[in-house]
Amino acid sequence: MSRIAYYRVSTRDQSVDAQRTALGGAFDREFTDEGVSGAMLAADRPGFAAMLDYVREGDTLSVYAVDRLGRDAIDVQASVRRLIEKGVAVDILGLGPIAKGAGELILAVLAQVAQMERDRIKDRCDAGRAAARHSLAANGKTHRGKSGLGRSKAADPEQVVTWRSTNLASVAETAAHFGISASTVKRYWQSRRALSIVSAGQGLQGAISQ
Repeated sequence: MSRIAYYRVSTRDQSVDAQRTALGGAFDREFTDEGVSGAMLAADRPGFAAMLDYVREGDTLSVYAVDRLGRDAIDVQASVRRLIEKGVAVDILGLGPIAKGAGELILAVLAQVAQMERDRIKDRCDAGRAAARHSLAANGKTHRGKSGLGRSKAADPEQVVTWRSTNLASVAETAAHFGISASTVKRYWQSRRALSIVSAGQGLQGAISQ
């Protein structure tokens, strides 16, 4: 059984030393992603992918915060499930160990949050399409001033977000699916209002401790 740490920082100007210090150090193995945006799927990050290949049943993985495990609730849920199914305990600073049993409750909450996120995005997409159809029928223009309902060259940001979230797709796969550039996909994700996974986890911890 090994003690393993995973660190991530968004820019190469940042250091993982603060995360290492906060976690206590003295790990059997450490994996790092430096200069990697949180908008990237965890499994697409070189360090995280290598860690997933390395860990074995009985190991404990320590991370500084929930958002180190994924880009959003959906990705966090997928990452934690992979680790738990491999028999790995996930120890999150400030939240505690997540393993089989009690950890499944946390996964259920994350899954609920993820579903709420997908539903919210879908509702916004559906409402936008309905408004466009109504406006087009009334005055020949959509509510955004377009002459038709055809997808614009850059694609609708909400549709891109929904498709990538649902399919856990990489930036390249999403760009290919919508016929847009990878930079456009990244821009949509960066401009999107992210769920506060850390707050959700801390709120759950507080509820369990009461």
